[in-house]
Amino acid sequence: MIESVCVYCGSSANVDEIYKQSATELGQLLVKEKWTTVYGGSCVGLMGLLADSALAAGGKVVGVMAQNLVHYELDHKNLTEIHIVPTMHQRKQMMVDLADAFVVLPGGIGTMDEFFEVITWKQIGLHDKPIVVVNLDNYWDKLISLIHGLGNKGFMRQNYDHLFTVVDTVADVPDALKAAPKERFDPTTKWI
Repeated sequence: MIESVCVYCGSSANVDEIYKQSATELGQLLVKEKWTTVYGGSCVGLMGLLADSALAAGGKVVGVMAQNLVHYELDHKNLTEIHIVPTMHQRKQMMVDLADAFVVLPGGIGTMDEFFEVITWKQIGLHDKPIVVVNLDNYWDKLISLIHGLGNKGFMRQNYDHLFTVVDTVADVPDALKAAPKERFDPTTKWI
């Protein structure tokens, strides 16, 4: 049962409007589903828009931020909860621990880092939580192609559907999360 969803997304505001709208829309959708939003705790970029829209819709928003980022005054001041942790590693671990599912919106290197870590953990059986990648405006096409290529070259199983689901719009996220496979992946089959 999903009660909280961790969202990975960009901290930049210097992006096309379609990406900003997606963050706002997702915040509203999570509240509509009565799911708590868990995210990186920032007040800027898509992260800030996500949090602001969920809060404005009456939702619960939990931020997790590393201490070194607080120095730059990037932490959101109006969240339901904010956890300040010593390191980025602890930040990512806490976000995973607090979430029942994950959504990946467009973002940069940090978003890719979070996505790869959470699918790696799923691949080796550390969790069995659903992961949905929002390929808005074909943003993640090259990344998805790269992952497909890893399978074609034998570095992972060719069928990665058990790891994550790809959708084209934010509106598709709730149904994709609810329909995600529930079984825990057997890591002994990873290399077969």
